Amino acid sequence: MRHYDLVLLGAGSGNMVLTAELAHLRTAIVEPDRFGGTCLNRGCIPSKMFVVTADAAEGAREAARLGVHAGVERVDWKAIRDRIFHRIDPLHDSAVDYRRANGIDVFTEPGRFIAPKVVLAGSEEITADTFVVSVGSRPTVPDIPGLDSVPYHTSDTVMRIDDLPASMAVIGGGFIAAEFGHVFSSFGTDLTIVQRGPRLLMAEDEQVSARFTELVSRRHRVLLDAAVTSVERRADGVALTVTCPGGDQIVEAETLLVCVGRRPNTDRLDAAAGGLALDEHGHIVTDDAYRTSVPGVWALGDAVNHFQLKHMANAESRVVQHNLLHPQDVKTLSNRVAPHAVFTSPQIASVGLTEQEARRRKIEYLVSVRDYADAAYGWALEDTTSFVKVLANPVDRTILGAHIIGPQAATLIQPLIQAMSLGQTADQVARDVLYIHPALTEAVEQALLDL
Repeated sequence: MRHYDLVLLGAGSGNMVLTAELAHLRTAIVEPDRFGGTCLNRGCIPSKMFVVTADAAEGAREAARLGVHAGVERVDWKAIRDRIFHRIDPLHDSAVDYRRANGIDVFTEPGRFIAPKVVLAGSEEITADTFVVSVGSRPTVPDIPGLDSVPYHTSDTVMRIDDLPASMAVIGGGFIAAEFGHVFSSFGTDLTIVQRGPRLLMAEDEQVSARFTELVSRRHRVLLDAAVTSVERRADGVALTVTCPGGDQIVEAETLLVCVGRRPNTDRLDAAAGGLALDEHGHIVTDDAYRTSVPGVWALGDAVNHFQLKHMANAESRVVQHNLLHPQDVKTLSNRVAPHAVFTSPQIASVGLTEQEARRRKIEYLVSVRDYADAAYGWALEDTTSFVKVLANPVDRTILGAHIIGPQAATLIQPLIQAMSLGQTADQVARDVLYIHPALTEAVEQALLDL
């Protein structure tokens, strides 16, 4: 049995905990997959590299509305895929080599708890004074009759396929479906989305969700309030039996993409055997400092929080790192302001309360909605569908939430995130700051001035 000062379980965001200040500790990393985790290898980074390419294709096709007559001659899927992963894939080996060269033991076989603070990594038992658990999450696969007998993809695999499919059926209507739907439809794939709810992106503000559903439904087939009741193999792909409000339909496609959510990898870690308390969804329970129920064991990332956001995991890793170095001066992290974006078309960004949440929780609010078209740059874009929505407290004037759908939404929302994080009022952000004219940020300014 090997004993360490510190063991990291998972080398995604957990790998960021290790800095020069912790170099004096005898350390090991247990990572059976690839360094960089979901974000680098099969999530945020490669998917956004595909999205940027899809944006270019879509922009060429839509340029005619600006008087520029262009088109897309050909989409070279293999060239796009290889450009992306030839850049990403070498990073794993270099990361492993770097850690080992600096005296850190790297175990590349699966690890699981066999007792509190005792991990079986491959065939070797290891213990440590301190553990940091960051084992991430994986796609959820629904229990649909026939699914286990047909070829299908999840977000883990769909970016590495060999050929661009002529048609694709997508089960699910959340952010992964929205982003990959944009990618494949922009590349020319005939797309059908099957969504259980009445709108796509149901977690977004209802007004944003409704607008997005309307726009996507113009581009490809969207089945709402629909459930896939069975899947079967066909000679040229798969066939889905879908129960819809108007009756059953058969959806045929060359490729099937399943994206109905994600689940934490704590079951593979056997977290319960390690004495770690789990919530009803299988996430590790921690306090605001990311201490678990076992003294000396910390946890962060998708295995802990329900946000599944890399920027949250990054912030958590900084907090855990500080707390390992300064146990007498422990920091905490609030999830009160947890922004996110959906890199689809149109782009979507959100932070704080949605209007339906405010109504459900009986929170009083003011709301302002301004179209991009109300700002000069919106004119330049010839935009008729994008908007900025801001909710504020009518008493103390602080911002309760913000929701944007349209070009560069993830960038435009940043000053509103900052205002919420720092406790600034809508009036301060509207009147005490200069907004560049005629930049698109004027749409944000106008929404704030309305409040």
